[in-house]
Amino acid sequence: MSPLHYKPALRKTGCLLIAAAMVWGSAAPSPARAETKAPAVEASKAELSAARRQLFEQMSAATGIPWFNFAAIDQYERTIAKKKSPAEPARAARLTGIDIPAPVWCGPLNPDQGDTSPKSIGFFGGFGRDGDGDGAARADNDTDVLFSIASHLLKYGTSPSDFSIGVWEYYHNGRAAQRVAQFAKLYEHFGRLDLSGNAFPLPLGNSYAYRSTWGSGRSWGGARIHEGTDLFAPHGMTVRSTCYGIVETKGWNRYGGWRIGIRDIENRYHYYAHLTGYEKSLSRGDIVTPGQTIGWVGSSGYGNPGTQGKFPPHLHFGIYRDRGITEWAFDPYPLLKQWENEEYRALRKKKK
Repeated sequence: MSPLHYKPALRKTGCLLIAAAMVWGSAAPSPARAETKAPAVEASKAELSAARRQLFEQMSAATGIPWFNFAAIDQYERTIAKKKSPAEPARAARLTGIDIPAPVWCGPLNPDQGDTSPKSIGFFGGFGRDGDGDGAARADNDTDVLFSIASHLLKYGTSPSDFSIGVWEYYHNGRAAQRVAQFAKLYEHFGRLDLSGNAFPLPLGNSYAYRSTWGSGRSWGGARIHEGTDLFAPHGMTVRSTCYGIVETKGWNRYGGWRIGIRDIENRYHYYAHLTGYEKSLSRGDIVTPGQTIGWVGSSGYGNPGTQGKFPPHLHFGIYRDRGITEWAFDPYPLLKQWENEEYRALRKKKK
């Protein structure tokens, strides 16, 4: 559950929101009706993505908030959501991944924690709003949820900086606000929700070697474990982005040397270390695509800026998962093998 969900109640919405609700209920297609036709279990990923995009665009038309801002908040919520155990009841079919608990939606002092009356929810300081004009504010209704979020954001204004302030107030977590801003930038740049697809970090061939080195001991800089996979390759070999993402970190690290970190849309941080240099045009905040050159293999690190040659040239690749409160590393070796095999298959298919 994200820190946003403990945010105190909203004030009454202004004229702009009332007008938006009127537009929503009359001229605009009703996502609520679309929602009653919930996507079937067998619906394809593309169909679900298209339905989500339509929902975001409809809400954008009603509120003036760009669709990619709604998409970014929704995606962030998806990446930090806890997986339910098989024993827990199945989640009602919805297009968004935003869940707001009853005490926040209805108001913490509301005696009816299943309340759907916008009037009483407002009286008790609840977050919930009626977005589709049916007289009820339901936390399991995607339109109501998105409209409630829009009601909050529009209190701060409509500019990009206002959006950033609104998101921070929404979560009270600087890292969450950064992630939402990164996701919004990616969605705006590519103009689509589907940003899947990966590449192996080195050009395919027989000039590199790697195996699973996860968890092996390291002594330099204190006792620690190896949080990644080492890919041994010739000095100066091209290092490529493994994902669609945004450059989050670039510079010197006494352990990793010249390193670069890229955040993808799944809230995973791709870490490339021991580089001999970077692609000159690349800066923090830049957007990258799978296979794009980001630097070159080296042997930098284990000392002050510029330290080289304390170990054979190789690329250290690590990957970290952000779950909202904590971020941890996991073994990237299976993903590396998967990306390598997929790229080989794609090349063979192309040659046929």
